[in-house]
Amino acid sequence: MIHRDTQRTYRGLSEPAQGEVRFAVTVEESDLLVTARRDLSAETAQVLNRLRGQLKNHILLHPEFRPSLTPLPDDPSAPPLVGDMLRAARACQVGPMAAVAGTIAQHVADALAPLSPDLLVENGGDVALRSTRERLVALLARPVQGARLALRLAPREFPVCLCTSSATVGHSLSFGAADMVTVKARSGAVADAAATTLGNLARGEAHLPLVLERARELARVGVLGVFVQVGEKIGVWGDMELAALE
Repeated sequence: MIHRDTQRTYRGLSEPAQGEVRFAVTVEESDLLVTARRDLSAETAQVLNRLRGQLKNHILLHPEFRPSLTPLPDDPSAPPLVGDMLRAARACQVGPMAAVAGTIAQHVADALAPLSPDLLVENGGDVALRSTRERLVALLARPVQGARLALRLAPREFPVCLCTSSATVGHSLSFGAADMVTVKARSGAVADAAATTLGNLARGEAHLPLVLERARELARVGVLGVFVQVGEKIGVWGDMELAALE
């Protein structure tokens, strides 16, 4: 899982499971790859258009929302998508747009859930998952001692979101030096905002303890686990079962 790789090369590294189909839906800047029990392209496009419309309308009325790199006050009149972004940004001390990809992924997955019990919505490397069986999610940073790592997820853990920040891959804004920081949470907004703030802290291998300590503090807002890699060093905190990819 590589965050915001503009070429989306990671999408060719896996195949849908038996009985599942994969399809892409793109609306303006949102480029989703969805895996489900059946082709839900039309339904996905409808949901995505609705969510993007809500976000664009809010930005039109609140032009400070898009460029802000710091939290903004809560807005009781904001649509749920925007409200989730605002709350997660305050909890993690980042701007609300830091949470946009993960929030959209989760809201799309929530809307499609009645149509498919097995569902993966990937938005630029940020993923919302629902599943009736165990899943392995690749962590595509540098190999560790020659091994590619993955995160093992049991059926009891779904629904769940995995969001990633990287200073070395893609064009996401990060003030750190991490190859990847992947955050696990029930909320896509929290996972995405937390990945950003933890990625900003990871300015070198020596900062790994600081990143993991901050991850522990963010457990109070819903962070379940964190994987971080900087160069040849990795750190793991929380409910994260790692496995080697064959």
